This record gives sequence, structure tokens and C-alpha cells, in this order.
Amino acid sequence: MPAIAVPDNIRIYLVRHGETQWNRIHRFQGRSDVPLNAEGQRQVRETASALKDVPFAAIYASPLSRAKKTAEAIRTYHPSVPLIEEEGFIEMELADFDGMEARRWATDYADFMKAWGDNPSGVRMPGPGGECLEEVQARAIDALDFICQAYPSESTLLVCSHNFVILSILCLAKGISLDEFRKLRQDIAAFSVIRRRGDQYSVEIMNERTHLKKPDKE
Repeated sequence: MPAIAVPDNIRIYLVRHGETQWNRIHRFQGRSDVPLNAEGQRQVRETASALKDVPFAAIYASPLSRAKKTAEAIRTYHPSVPLIEEEGFIEMELADFDGMEARRWATDYADFMKAWGDNPSGVRMPGPGGECLEEVQARAIDALDFICQAYPSESTLLVCSHNFVILSILCLAKGISLDEFRKLRQDIAAFSVIRRRGDQYSVEIMNERTHLKKPDKE
């Protein structure tokens, strides 16, 4: 019986969603479904234009509206390409920290901040359902592996997701520990490109944001 061909050489664009008001005021937004603000809508239009000629076979998005709206903006240039929600690409569950102003971490959670600074990969967000980076990476890579198996070799896919999810994927693709995730960066509405060959991932483009214009002064 002939061996079943496994899809190979899959290219994946990782796009972080556009700005929300909570991004602007430095408030943590894990699973809170905060919409894009006006600036975020402008950003995703620019990202969409930058990616208009990429031959996507499918577009995947986190179920949260800020990621879905980013995906929908990109899909305006690819109307025949399916847009599929994928739970594996949802943002990290921040539990008690969801909705908190970032400045409160240092003042109200000193012990947590020390642990997060020393060894962030296994530090679980406090509160019901809180995740750690290791769990985020595991589910995100499981989702990537699954969708890559669904398309022929040489396909190109798009994933619209969130900061911690994308950084965890990039850590694996670059072969670095999650404890070193701060060495990487994925800006709002920027994209990175990774490639899957066999069961290995590698990085081709990191945090591309030259398509984003500075906002007009108010």
C-alpha cells in the first residue's frame, strides 16, 4: 500500500489584531471581547492592503472580535477564501488580570511579577481558568499542526490572533525557550511569516510593520 503523502512546505502568515481602546490605555485584555477602535480599523485596512496579493488558501481567526474583524478586513481582497474561527488561536486566559490596568501588576502583585520575570513559561495567571505560556503554546501549535494537514503542499495560510499566542508560536519556530519570549516582538497589526516543513517550523519574516502609517494628529 503506498504511503500517504503528508502536506509539506506550508507558509503561514501570523497577523496580530489592530488596536483596541484597551491597548491604547494599557489595560490587559485576555478573553475580554474588546472591539477595534477607529485607529485599529485604520491599521487593519493597511495590513489588508499589504497582503492583498498573497495567495491564501484559507484564513483562520481567533473567535474574539478584534481578531475576526482583522481577518475580515484582509478577506475583502480575498472574497473567495474561507474564513474559519479556530479556538486554538484565542488569546491567553488572563483570569483575574483580564481588564486590569497594567500599572497595577507592579504595585499590587509583586510576588507574581517576580515569578513572571524569572520564569514566565510555567507561571499560571491567577484565578479560575488562568493559563500559563506553556499551555498557550501547546494549544496554538496543536491548532497549527491540524490546519496545516488540511491543505496541499506549498499552500499559504493566514492566522489572525493575539500577542501571547503569536509570540509563543514564534518562540517555537525560532527554537528558543518561552522564558525568552520578551526577546521577540509582534506589534499591533503587524505580521510575521513562518514555514512548516515536515513537523518543523521556521521563521521567515518577523514583525513586519512597514506598511503601517503613523496616525494623523488629532
